[in-house]
Amino acid sequence: MLYYPKMPSSEKALVLGERCIAFEKLDGTNLHFCWERGFGWHAFGTRRDRFNLTEHGIAEFANAHPELAEAAEVFQATLAAGLGDVLEGYETDEATAFCEFLGQGSFAGQHKTNEPKRLIFFDLALPREAFVAPENFVKAFGHLPIPRIVYRGKLTGQFTDDMRKGKFGVAEGVVCKGLKGDWRCKVKTNAYRERLKASLGADWESGWE
Repeated sequence: MLYYPKMPSSEKALVLGERCIAFEKLDGTNLHFCWERGFGWHAFGTRRDRFNLTEHGIAEFANAHPELAEAAEVFQATLAAGLGDVLEGYETDEATAFCEFLGQGSFAGQHKTNEPKRLIFFDLALPREAFVAPENFVKAFGHLPIPRIVYRGKLTGQFTDDMRKGKFGVAEGVVCKGLKGDWRCKVKTNAYRERLKASLGADWESGWE
């Protein structure tokens, strides 16, 4: 099962001209954390697996993903309480929070072992609703560690071209989230593509769009 869907590039999304908010795309590992009213945070994992958020489950996760071993501890220390407080006021009994796990030197899903890590909260899924709309997300969760807003406006060819050329000061790129309809797409920089080629060689497209 894929807990977070794969996003298309802007060229494949067919949404040019639609209004959006573009958030900085951070270069880390996509993790999710599951919440239930009256029970709290109870499970977590990567895009493709899930573990109980218990001492035993955390140990299983660390064994399966040693490079992500600190993730549960970082979440409980920096996001769990604040995010849970907001969810208590939501009209929902369950939710799934998606976060990016990374350190200063993280690149293409690889992390440096002895480097401090952080979690950035970037999406919230509710039952019967794919994701919280971007404007509502910023309003409700903007006081928490969320990605920087890079741009608000229409998704245009000029914007994507400027993004690829590095005119917005981001390392990897952006995720554009539509203000109408539940769509999102990614735009990555040319500089990031060259880093992928230098690091991954013939496999560079696995980290591209």
